[in-house]
Order: sequence, then C-alpha cells, then structure tokens
Amino acid sequence: MYIPPHFAETRPEVFQRVMREHPLGMLVTSTPAGLDADHIPFEYEPGSDGGPGVLSAHVARANPLWQRCPTGTPVLVVFRGAQAYISPNWYPSKHETHRQVPTWNYEVVHVQGILNVHDDERYVRRLVARLTRTHEASEPQPWKMGDAPPDYLDEMLRHIVGIEVAVTSIVGKVKASQNKETRDRQGVVENLGARGHDAMAALVRQV
Repeated sequence: MYIPPHFAETRPEVFQRVMREHPLGMLVTSTPAGLDADHIPFEYEPGSDGGPGVLSAHVARANPLWQRCPTGTPVLVVFRGAQAYISPNWYPSKHETHRQVPTWNYEVVHVQGILNVHDDERYVRRLVARLTRTHEASEPQPWKMGDAPPDYLDEMLRHIVGIEVAVTSIVGKVKASQNKETRDRQGVVENLGARGHDAMAALVRQV
C-alpha cells in the first residue's frame, strides 16, 4: 500500500478502533488460479505480551478457502473504515485560485499474518459465542446461543470451520485532509457533516 508520510498511521489504538468498528475484513489469498478475496467478520485480540495479536473468524464449510489455504498460509486482511468523496468546491481556497481537484478521504488497516485452520467443534462453539456477545451487545434483547434449539445449533455449527490469523504486521493509512490548510479543512468538515458523513468529519477534525 502506498502511504505518503502525512497519511501514515502507526497508533495501535487506531488500528484496533478501525477493526472493532468495521469488523468485516477482506481476506486476500493467493491461489493457483490467481488472487482471491473473501469478506468475513473478524474479531481482533491484541497480543497479551504486547505482540501483534490474532484475528479470529469462521467460514462456511462449503467455502473451499479452508482447504485451499491450509494452516501456515500467508494471508492479508484489509479493514476499511470511514470514507467519503471530497469536492474541491468545499475548499475556500478553490474559489480564489481554482487550484484544487477532487479527492477521496478514507482510513484503512492492512493486516498480514499466517492462517490457522480450526476444524474443531469446541473451538467453533467458543468463537461463535464470543462473536455473538460482541455483536449483540447493543441490542435491546441480545440474542444468545441458548435461544436456539440445541439440535439446530449443533447442526449449524457443523456447517462452519474456524480460522485464525496469527498477525505478523499491521500498517494503517488515514487520509483525512491533513495536507490542506486550516480553512479548507474546516470547509471539508462542514460539508461532510451536512451530507451525513459524521465519522469522516470527526477524523478530519482530529488529525
């Protein structure tokens, strides 16, 4: 990924926020037929010793990914956070000099690691329980695994396989108008807010 210095992001807390708020990662793998991508919700767990940590997820047993890419396969997982189109008309300086062009603001995290396959019912059950607690937490009446009939749940679990990515590196990029002067950045914030892009407006204010 091309990362100009003024858009480089190195803070672990930012990486973790993007992965937590936008957990649907794009898992990129190399196959004999070429590159492939699967879109999978992941959960990131930082390393207890300060290391890069682990990404956990599951795939359908019918998905050939877990057989095509056995344990030990190098992979890339991409998480895309807030993003928005930026019009040059939003910059006050444009109306004076006309020396501005359209662009796109975004935040993205690239995670490289080694894939581990867990075709194990206990692992999958624990993983699904953890993911369920995470994603149901904001519901008025959170769904839990015990809500489903045991035989039905057992059948559903047999149709998925756990995967884990042992993270080897994380790089991030936040492109949020850092290379613009203050008044132009303010114009971006106001126009993003007016169009409902609150997350990107907040990023432009912060960086």
